[in-house]
Amino acid sequence: MAKLRKPPALPEGRGKSNANLKLAKHQVVFKFLHDMIRSGGFKPGDRLPSEAELGLQFNASRITVAKAVLELQRMGLVTRRPGAGTHVLAQQQRSGHTFGLLIPELGFTEIFEPICHGMMRSPFARPDALLWGNPAAAQGSGHSRSGAEAIGEIEHMAQYFIEQKVSGVFFAPIELLPEKDTVNQRVMRALDHAKIPTVLLDRCVLPYPERSAHDLVGIDNARTCFVATAHLIRQGATRIAFLAEKFAAPTVDARASGLMDALRRHSIHPESYPVWRGSPLDVDFVRELLDQGQPEGIVCANDVTAARLMQTLIALGRRIPEDVRVVGIDDVKYASLLPVPLTTMHQNCAALGVTAMATMLQRLEHPDLPTRDILLPTRLVVRRSCGARPARAD
Repeated sequence: MAKLRKPPALPEGRGKSNANLKLAKHQVVFKFLHDMIRSGGFKPGDRLPSEAELGLQFNASRITVAKAVLELQRMGLVTRRPGAGTHVLAQQQRSGHTFGLLIPELGFTEIFEPICHGMMRSPFARPDALLWGNPAAAQGSGHSRSGAEAIGEIEHMAQYFIEQKVSGVFFAPIELLPEKDTVNQRVMRALDHAKIPTVLLDRCVLPYPERSAHDLVGIDNARTCFVATAHLIRQGATRIAFLAEKFAAPTVDARASGLMDALRRHSIHPESYPVWRGSPLDVDFVRELLDQGQPEGIVCANDVTAARLMQTLIALGRRIPEDVRVVGIDDVKYASLLPVPLTTMHQNCAALGVTAMATMLQRLEHPDLPTRDILLPTRLVVRRSCGARPARAD
């Protein structure tokens, strides 16, 4: 099974955006040993310093040192023999690949955690190792970051993976920042220059409908939103709006396109463009959407947007689904626990992870394969928010 671990953050002084990122003691020890092995400071067959010696050098407990050494062993870089110590393995003795997870939203957006677990549990992954590429995410979704911090993290981790010569990178491009396209493409150029194969997760680095020259594993976003919109139309809604945050990922543009296709298919021609961009927590913005669009139904770009919209609608005295029907996309864990259980499009995140790992290994084995979009199916999950009778109990 693949292993998941978190590599070190920038040393202090390398940039304001990372100044507050601290290394755990075992990570300090791990980074020292890992860098020494990679640079040839410790050569194949060399015996590493004992746990006691490392503990004295780093003022760390033996448990802390052992944790760092265990990570090296899990990566296939060293072997530990009772009574003989820990020795560096020769390259030909090492098994598996080391992949970087460059996922700025890991810990902030719910879909990426099960995707990563799908990679780790993939039968294709053994005995590959996964390097967790988001230092701040370990602090949990309650941790807030500025745009500069997020950009600093993603560029630092890309450089770290390049320096460590990882076998490949799984990259979920950053979103919700005005400069997202510039940053994503700069990171992608750096990985390409280092000749590191990259599999994109969920979204492309280029604006929709442009396409980069990298494999992408995700869902068919246009079709997914088409199905969600058609469902609202079957419930009798003809005035339907689409709501998304500003500077969202290219997937959101594809979803908006799917909504427009569904309206056209059902001969619905709205008087004004039904796509709205703004914060679902902004009461004035939502009130404007309701007053101008007078929607009978709202398809949200994702479940997070839908959950926040529900809060605002309730605050404005609007009933769901009696006054406004609401549909999301993702089927996150809390979707059925919202004040009004959310109708949504379910995506199998664990299967996305398994597929992403298989795609990466195929790319490594066959580097001349054409660039591929591998899109997994989604399914409609009917709950109360759309006004229809739920198809199953949640």
